[in-house]
Order: sequence, then C-alpha cells, then structure tokens
Amino acid sequence: MDYYFLDLVSWQHSQTLYHAAAYLGREALFILRPNSPYVCIGCHQDAEQEIDLEFTRAHNIPVFRREVGGGAVYLDGEQLFYQLIMRSDHPVIPNDKVEFYRQFLRPVVDVYRQLGVDAAFQPVNDIVVNGRKISGNGAAEIEGMTVLVGNFIMDFNYKMMSKCLRVSDEKFRDKVFKTLSDNLSTIKRETGLIPSTSDLADRLVTAYHPLLGELQAKALDQLLLSKADELFTEMNTDEWLFANDRRRPGDKQIKIREGVYVLQKVLKLPGGLVRANAVLKDGILDEVHFSGDFFFYPSSALPELEQTLVGTRADIEHLTKTIQSFYKKREIESPGIKAEKLAEVFIPL
Repeated sequence: MDYYFLDLVSWQHSQTLYHAAAYLGREALFILRPNSPYVCIGCHQDAEQEIDLEFTRAHNIPVFRREVGGGAVYLDGEQLFYQLIMRSDHPVIPNDKVEFYRQFLRPVVDVYRQLGVDAAFQPVNDIVVNGRKISGNGAAEIEGMTVLVGNFIMDFNYKMMSKCLRVSDEKFRDKVFKTLSDNLSTIKRETGLIPSTSDLADRLVTAYHPLLGELQAKALDQLLLSKADELFTEMNTDEWLFANDRRRPGDKQIKIREGVYVLQKVLKLPGGLVRANAVLKDGILDEVHFSGDFFFYPSSALPELEQTLVGTRADIEHLTKTIQSFYKKREIESPGIKAEKLAEVFIPL
C-alpha cells in the first residue's frame, strides 16, 4: 500500500487528497495536517443549522462538507490526520462497522498508549482517555473504497470551536465551551508534551504493519493532485455545502390544523445525533429529511430512505417494518441507530 507522510498541506488538500484516492481506486494511507484552520462538517449535516456562518465568514474560516458522516469540527495544524483508503472487498475488512472501527483503530490506541496516554476504544468510533474523547473518527464508502479518517489531537482550540458552532445565545455558547473542555482531551493535556508529527507518523505506520503489510513511502503524483483539485472545485461550492439544507423543510415544529403537523425532532442515539424533519398530513408522511452527526452506509442511500418514507402511513409498527425492509434491501448499516428508533421520530406528540 502507498503511504504519504505530508505533514503540513493546504487545508483544501487535507480533505481532498483522500477523496481523490478513493475516486481513483487507490489504496493509500495519508498522514497530514492543515496549514490553516477550517471547519469541516459531516456529509449528513445541515451547514446553516450547525455552523455560525456569519462568524466563520467574518474571520475567513472556510467551511467544508466532507463525504464522511459524523459531526462538525474545527480543524487546524494542532491535529495530525490519518486517512486510510482501502478496497471495500479487502479481505481484512470485517463486515460489521463497529468491528471495523475496533480493528482499525487499535493501532491508533496503541500509539496513544506508547505516548503515555491511557487510551481506549469506545464504540461506535471514538478513542477516549479518562472519560474524555481524544480522537474523532469516521468512515465512508466512496466508489467501492472504504475510507477511515481520524486524528491525533495534539492540542485543541476549544474557544474557537465554540465560536464556530451555531447556538441560540451566548450563554449557551459558554456552556458549549465548558462541555467541550470537560469532554475533549489532547496529548498535551494528558502528558504535558506535544510529540513531533514525524514521530507520530512513524509509530502509526509501525502499528498498522500487522494489518496492512508493508507501506511504501510515496510522493504525490500529478494524477492524484489533479483529481484532488478537480474535486475541490466541485465541493467548494454553495450547492455542495448547502445540499442538505435545501432538502430540509424550513418550518418549525407546529400543528397547522387538526391532522396536519410539521415535525422537527432531535434524537440522541448511541450512534449519534439525528435530526428529523417531516410534514404529516392526515397520518401520511411528506417532505421527509434526516440530518445530523451520525453514520449511514452507504451514505448515498439516505435520500432514498427519505423518499421511501414519503407517502408512508405514520404508525410505529408500519414505519418500523418499512425502514427495516429498506435496510435489508439496500444492505444499510447505521451503527447505533435502529430502525424502530427512526420510526418513533415521526409519531406526533
């Protein structure tokens, strides 16, 4: 497998290189970090609901939507990313997504422990120490390739992260800042030191060797760079950034008249936060939309599920069977998010 230790790259390439490798069908491991800050949101999130876009624009902080699920995060050079791209039919990849995370994050956990951080894997996809998250990870399937992305959090700007998120008022922002500080840790916080990025990279390559075999150090070639730049041109647009927002009904959660409701609910499930919107007309669903911080494989099937539910009778048993049938037909995996829980969203209070 090809291995690229690039250290500092442009913020654009810190996201588009692994996308490019997936679209080109190349197996690779990238280890890199951005040379300037930006905000990255998950592919199922709504930018306008998650991010204070007025603040990010005023401070020239780009906002980018990746093709990997999960939540919004502030990224900068204090985090070293690992981005692993493999053929989805690779024999070492388990079928179960939680087991995939467990197996492929074990080398990351090992590196943390080598540094004196008592890290542990926590399903679905986190690495924690003393109850605090110290590595965020996500996976996606892109063009027949399985992609795993994550980070070594060397240090973290809690205040800037809290400023970039959209909140109802400043008092709530203070609560977000405190919650981040209490629940997210860093290598510096745990050990008092920041390791060199080259040392982290060397340790991770060694730790991955039993799983991946020999990794061949490579330099970026023109085809990979050209594909990355092509993808950035497509993804760095309002059309791409706000694609989810435009599927979302703009109404609030209200009763329009007897039998007609606009539903908007937020569920905190083991697999992440799910926000659901729909219009319910005389017991029939319309304008269904899901967004949030969760993982859904394949991600391209989420709009199909939304369309499948349009015209469906909104009773819990029927919805559960409909969603379960869709999961089986499309071979859906959504770790920590069961069909019956999604069905409950659409039952009015």
